[in-house]
Amino acid sequence: MGSLKNQDLKDRVHAWMFDAALPFWGSIGIDHKYGGYVEQLTPDGRVADVEFKRVRVIGRQIYVFSHAYQMGWKPGLELAEHGFNFLTKHAWQGPENGWARTLSKDGAILDGTADLYDNAFALFALSWFQRVSGRHDAKNWASKTMTFVDQHMRHENGIGFLHWSPASGLRQQNPHMHLLEACLASYEAEPNEQAAVLAKEVAGLFEKKFFDLKTRTLAEFFDEDFKRAQAPDGEIIEPGHQFEWAWILVNLKRLLGIALSDPVRALIGFGEEFGVDQRTFATYDSVWVNGRARSTTSRTWPNTERIKAAVALSELDGIDPSGVFAQSIGYLFDNHLNAKPFGTWIDQVDEVGAPISDKIPTSTLYHVFLAFAEFLRHENGRT
Repeated sequence: MGSLKNQDLKDRVHAWMFDAALPFWGSIGIDHKYGGYVEQLTPDGRVADVEFKRVRVIGRQIYVFSHAYQMGWKPGLELAEHGFNFLTKHAWQGPENGWARTLSKDGAILDGTADLYDNAFALFALSWFQRVSGRHDAKNWASKTMTFVDQHMRHENGIGFLHWSPASGLRQQNPHMHLLEACLASYEAEPNEQAAVLAKEVAGLFEKKFFDLKTRTLAEFFDEDFKRAQAPDGEIIEPGHQFEWAWILVNLKRLLGIALSDPVRALIGFGEEFGVDQRTFATYDSVWVNGRARSTTSRTWPNTERIKAAVALSELDGIDPSGVFAQSIGYLFDNHLNAKPFGTWIDQVDEVGAPISDKIPTSTLYHVFLAFAEFLRHENGRT
């Protein structure tokens, strides 16, 4: 990876977003026959013949097009509305069941499981669409989503929320993280007590249950009481989530005044020390709690989260993020975003950068777009 100046990075990122990715996904990525968005592409960029649409993907694409509109890309509002209409017409199962997990191509419910992850991304999408459209119905849908989570997805022991209902398997932090992200998006769209209360609750779970300041690690899997699961599950650490939480927590401070500064520094510190290949600058998919690499493969998304964490640390402590920007953006373009058609990605590579993906998941655009938007916001000095 060659050294790139900040202006070169800005030009390259802006061109990828607005000249390649958005036009591509705003055309090929739209399901004009049935509504909503395509779920995935084949490795050569054709629409994959799959029989399902995940609600989380619909939510992520509504977000992308809403944010793109906010950044001046005019087609974004109509494309976000296209997803909003499909989502609200087909995926809501009522106030006691919330948003479905999976739909058929034409919108029939395939899996009606109430999944916290999918409900969080529905809330995230609705909040962003409310923010850019000003539509009161989007605000009402967001409130109904939070009410459903608050009233019907709480764990019976009173500690946190179900990752899905009825629950099975180990408990997880990741859906809670996205719930916090979504609540903050709702609060930023329009300050409201409902979002603030939920956000504060999840932040408390992070501080008391998910994160261990001594080891600087965020666990992925837990027992029923939110104690770290027995090895090996409880020792799995994902650097991408360490970075992602750090960025969300800095937004928590900005919006609600709750400062978890030492955990932010610790999350990023561990991720930088153990989660990044210092030769290639790839962010690993996972490591062990002792810092030893568990998987030296690298998906697109952990590398984007490192960019957001660098923005967060700059805003928290004034630490210059330019080194991380050059490393991670350069790595992404060299190994993930060099896919054809341009504007798509190679979802996962091995330790030498060889592709190991069998599809192009639409869900990844959320990660890349948000990270690049944060990079541009930082570089352009916008608040």
